[in-house]
Amino acid sequence: MASKLGKSNIEVKRVYEKTSADDGARFLVDGLWPRGVSKSKLKGVEWVKDVAPSAALRKWYGHDPGKWTEFRKRYRAELVKNRDAWKPLLAAAKESHVMLLTATHDVEISHAMVLGDFLKRKTSA
Repeated sequence: MASKLGKSNIEVKRVYEKTSADDGARFLVDGLWPRGVSKSKLKGVEWVKDVAPSAALRKWYGHDPGKWTEFRKRYRAELVKNRDAWKPLLAAAKESHVMLLTATHDVEISHAMVLGDFLKRKTSA
């Protein structure tokens, strides 16, 4: 089930969930291709792997809920330095509905949610 980010047109969904016509522009935001997903299944999805957290940050975090607050802070700092990676997502979000896709099991404490919130703040600025 997709997670909506407040009053924005940006949502986050697991890449394994069924697609919908309501998904809008779809972007795979993981640095690694999701296991068990063929490229043909993600036809029409743009893979923006450069927007994902660095390998070092991803490994440090390890989806440990105890590190969530610090992970968000560190990942936001990476995003600020990596404007070229998320600029296309921001442009899409200003035009229409955007679905950020991730293979992460717990979407609520994922980099995709941090990215979505980051973009939401940029669209309202």
